[in-house]
Amino acid sequence: MATTSKKKRVVKKNPGSAKSKPAKAAKKSRAAKSARAAGNDPKRVAAILAKLDEAYPNATCELNHENPFQLLISTILSAQCTDVRVNQVAETLYKKYPDPKAFAYATPSELEKEIRPTGFFRNKTKSVMGASKAILEEFGGQVPRTMEEILTLPGVARKTGNVVLGTAYGIASGVVVDTHVLRLSNRLDLSRQEDPKKVEQDLMKIIPQEKWIQFSHQLIWHGRRVCQARKPKCIECNLETLCYAKDKTV
Repeated sequence: MATTSKKKRVVKKNPGSAKSKPAKAAKKSRAAKSARAAGNDPKRVAAILAKLDEAYPNATCELNHENPFQLLISTILSAQCTDVRVNQVAETLYKKYPDPKAFAYATPSELEKEIRPTGFFRNKTKSVMGASKAILEEFGGQVPRTMEEILTLPGVARKTGNVVLGTAYGIASGVVVDTHVLRLSNRLDLSRQEDPKKVEQDLMKIIPQEKWIQFSHQLIWHGRRVCQARKPKCIECNLETLCYAKDKTV
């Protein structure tokens, strides 16, 4: 009886095919890590700080004020409003309401009319009056000097706290993250977060503490004058060679 033998077909595998996907994933991961490191590289951060010093050596808060309390109120009013508009309102506001007591016991409807041009005037009126009353009753009429205390005031979050502590008292408790700082931190790849609190934490890790106050002012100035939201003036920017943002205009 004849027998037939069947040979098993051996399929040779491409040694690279099974590993191609993991290899590509690993390569992307390494590239992402490399890009992240480049953004926060100490030499690059130092170069950015040097360029900001060169462009804005005298940058400071652009809210007009005569004391910490006025700065606090103006900063509350500056939410979703320009500093120029707040300064216009402040010219007459602080003559009518010269101190915490005047704001704390103001007639809400009258105060609303005064600050209406800054927008969101009803909520801002509640915050201004609430903060003023808390300053009177809990802090002896003085704006507190610690972040922990200042955050207990109605209408005050970290941005406002950092503005007041840094500008009025010279206390570097954090980095002011307003709309300009948020935008530029992402464009300069100093942070890839979108939440202001997380952006602040990223910046505090890579910016020397003695530069926190000035850095905030400089980035705000740069955002208003050059690195604008819709059409950044990259051709005028002295940081252009250090920036690889996707929306660069040069």
